[in-house]
Amino acid sequence: MKVWIDMTNSPHVPFFRPLIRLLEERGHDVRVSARDFAQTLELLDTAKIAHDVVGPPHGGAGRAGKIRAMGSRLRALRAWAGPQRFDLALSHASHELPLAARSLGVPSSYAYDYEFARSQHTLGSRAATRVVVPDAIPQQRLDRLGAKAGKVRRFPGLKEEYYLSGFTPDPAVLDVLGLDPTLVLAVIRTPPEVSLYHRHGNPLFADVLERLGTDPAVHAVVLPRTPAQRDAIREAALPSLVVPEHAVDAQSLIALADLVVSAGGTMNREAVALGTPVWTTFAGRLGAVDQALVAEGRLTELTDASALELAKKEAAGARHQRDPELMLDLMLSAL
Repeated sequence: MKVWIDMTNSPHVPFFRPLIRLLEERGHDVRVSARDFAQTLELLDTAKIAHDVVGPPHGGAGRAGKIRAMGSRLRALRAWAGPQRFDLALSHASHELPLAARSLGVPSSYAYDYEFARSQHTLGSRAATRVVVPDAIPQQRLDRLGAKAGKVRRFPGLKEEYYLSGFTPDPAVLDVLGLDPTLVLAVIRTPPEVSLYHRHGNPLFADVLERLGTDPAVHAVVLPRTPAQRDAIREAALPSLVVPEHAVDAQSLIALADLVVSAGGTMNREAVALGTPVWTTFAGRLGAVDQALVAEGRLTELTDASALELAKKEAAGARHQRDPELMLDLMLSAL
């Protein structure tokens, strides 16, 4: 079987890495298309996943720019995929793939775990053959997106618990970044400022940077999403902040950290899956998955930077690991 996977954002690489390995072990031919956005291409290179860059980069923060970029990329995806005669197409929150696949008559699975990215998920859910989501998301929220119960397949837990199953952190990442292990190690993820679902200002995040960046007992690694974010954080010249120039082994960094503060979603859930204390500064509406984590005490909503507990963690918390074979079989159910 010939399988097409599209990756358009950094979290897609760790999600699909074990699934690609399993597909190839089962004897399938996997081809990957990718978009130049955030650290996607760097992470694909690091993971040694062969890929073709197809279509324009991200369309920016504005709706008009996103629509223009989507139209251009859809044409490019169809031109790239058409001659290859794929049997199945897979994506996680890359809504352009099910649209292109449907126009080519290719069955597709479309996975996501945040139901309030309504514009993209309505397009992807309606076009896809199968929609794969966590069981925490109520069906009534999926109905609004066009993901009717008949096409939905659910998985227990977090997607991060599947791709991090069996993961062992590499302490070399601390040396690569020049981190002092005797200090409190924090990992910070910037807000998704170019996302349509994140239309709210986030002054709290600036307070977090100021507090951690000026504490001499802290080494805080900031993982920006875009070059503009990286430049702005470096210009602040806060002495305790470390801003990598390139993509790093974020999962090892999270596992070895004493705390994580993230304005996004995936890194929050990676911290939960790896047993590292984590606070969210997400300024949009929390999805059902994160709401459940807050209710369970596995994720803390941060409302004041002074509430952060800056201390060395005594030991990692409980890890929840799940079989990636289950995730793959759900994705293959589109056939």
